Amino acid sequence: MAEISVVAEPRFERGTRPARRLRASGRIPGVLYGHGSEPIPVAVEARALRTALTTDAGLNALIDLTVGSDRHLVVARELQRNPVRGTVSHVDFQVVRRDEVITAEVPLVLVGEAVEVAHGDGRVEQQLFTLTVKAFPADIPTSVEVDISSLVLGAVIKVSDLGLPKGVAVDVDPESPVVVGQAPRKATVGEGEEAAEGESTGGASGATAAGSASGEG
Repeated sequence: MAEISVVAEPRFERGTRPARRLRASGRIPGVLYGHGSEPIPVAVEARALRTALTTDAGLNALIDLTVGSDRHLVVARELQRNPVRGTVSHVDFQVVRRDEVITAEVPLVLVGEAVEVAHGDGRVEQQLFTLTVKAFPADIPTSVEVDISSLVLGAVIKVSDLGLPKGVAVDVDPESPVVVGQAPRKATVGEGEEAAEGESTGGASGATAAGSASGEG
């Protein structure tokens, strides 16, 4: 996974008003932490942060963060967003090492077409949309593909069935269902009885009406 360079500056003022001034000037307040060091308040350009987090790696992008004369390998954690505009209002940067295993959430992407399920009037039901994985920072995948082309009605694709890249392990129950080939919904006994009763009532009403018309004639 390629690293993205971002420059941050130390942030000396704390509180709501200084943070608002930073955002108004196009910068995002944040905190740098990790590996036992004291948290360092920082500020980054909003445009640079947006560029760093909109690659294929998403929030798992490796960032080469420069703060003053120091450089840190970090990943973005705990993004806070404006509830109205959706823009990032605060970001935490976690320091990582290239030789340590970290945990990350990656999206699960369905690929292929479940022909057997479609022909059986069923539906593909995705029950797990992200996967918690553990790997070295450079080995964190941008996503994990789930091939549903062989899925049939009533079958389940579990976490243990996924083809994970080398060096990537899961941090969830391997038996957790990811995708289910859901069978079509069948009418219940009550629904069947109601339908039959409706047809019977309609037939009787039709016969009565026919008889009345015959008598009047």
